[in-house]
Parts: sequence; C-alpha cells; structure tokens
Amino acid sequence: MRTVKNIVVAKPEMYNIVSPGTTVFNALNMLNSVNLSYLVVMDGDHYKGIFCERDYSRKVILRGRASNDTLVSEVMTTDVPMVTLQTTVEECMKTMNTFKTRYLLAFDNETLKGVITIHDLLRQVIENKEQVFDSSLARLLELDDE
Repeated sequence: MRTVKNIVVAKPEMYNIVSPGTTVFNALNMLNSVNLSYLVVMDGDHYKGIFCERDYSRKVILRGRASNDTLVSEVMTTDVPMVTLQTTVEECMKTMNTFKTRYLLAFDNETLKGVITIHDLLRQVIENKEQVFDSSLARLLELDDE
C-alpha cells in the first residue's frame, strides 16, 4: 500500500513558502508565479499555516478587505489535518473527506515534510487503476489466446 512517504519523496522540495508577515497581495503574486493553489506559511523553521485561494476568496474578498493591507497571518488556515509519513493513501482520502479539506500536512515527528493535496491522492489512484486495468487487459488477452 502506498504511503505519504511515497508521495513526499516523489514531490519536489517545498519552494512555495511565505512568511506570516507577507501581504496577501504579495502572496497572490507568489501563488501565480509558482502555479499552485496554496502557500505554506512558515516562521523560520516553524510551520504556521496554509494560505490558499479559498482563504483569499472567503476571508479577504467576501469580507471587503484590501489585499495590500491584509497580512497572510490574518487570513491563513491553521487547522489543516496532519498525517505521518506512514499514513496510507486510503487513510489520507478518508481524512480529507472527514475534514472536507483539500490539503493534509505530512509531519515526521515535529518536522513538516510536505503538503499532501487532493491532486496527489488522485494521481495515486490513477496510477493504481492503470495497474489494475493493465493486469485485467493482460488476463483478457490470455483468455483470447486459449
């Protein structure tokens, strides 16, 4: 069974990091430049939260706040569920469904190792589906040969 560790190892090192004191405007520019839907908010080596497109739309735009005057720390999400490197892909899917989230934080002891996204999990499902389809197709071809 595939685990969080398999996903984290396959992903590039986190480069989408922003500090809590960054303005939302600058964070949005960074989101655009890295072409991701979230930024990891770190204060030095300490994880603080996630800033994502939903935070912007729900906590800035819908509340009439200005992107230039609002700090990421004021609108970031801090209650993202955590998983370990040993957590299975299936457990991750259940956790995302239970908490209605698109992100999970992967920790090894107290060190953030990465963010698991719904897209990461979908890639795993698709990869496993292809293996199932490949083996099913192989069996069908064997039956045709008989």
